[in-house]
Amino acid sequence: MEYTAATTAAACRALGVIQSMGRVGCALDNAAAEAFNSTLKVEFVHRQHFRTRAEARIKVATWIADFYNTTRRHSANDGLAPIPFEHEVARARATSVDQLRAGVA
Repeated sequence: MEYTAATTAAACRALGVIQSMGRVGCALDNAAAEAFNSTLKVEFVHRQHFRTRAEARIKVATWIADFYNTTRRHSANDGLAPIPFEHEVARARATSVDQLRAGVA
């Protein structure tokens, strides 16, 4: 319930953060974020020992940038990692636009 606390809501407003909350008991609310946090903990954090918070920040950011976004496959992305998936989506959009311009679609 800490995410619905008035102080948290006020801090979010002050920082320009939009909170994402559905109705009580909605299993799909923040499902992607929950899945990411679980993966981060299970596949990386629990297998490491960090001496400082700074070291943890650097290693987690590196894991996300170098592995999670480029290599780790996701069922929600047709089995592709996030960056290759985004490239595929952009390529498909560009192809659709080219076809529309050429009058093929």
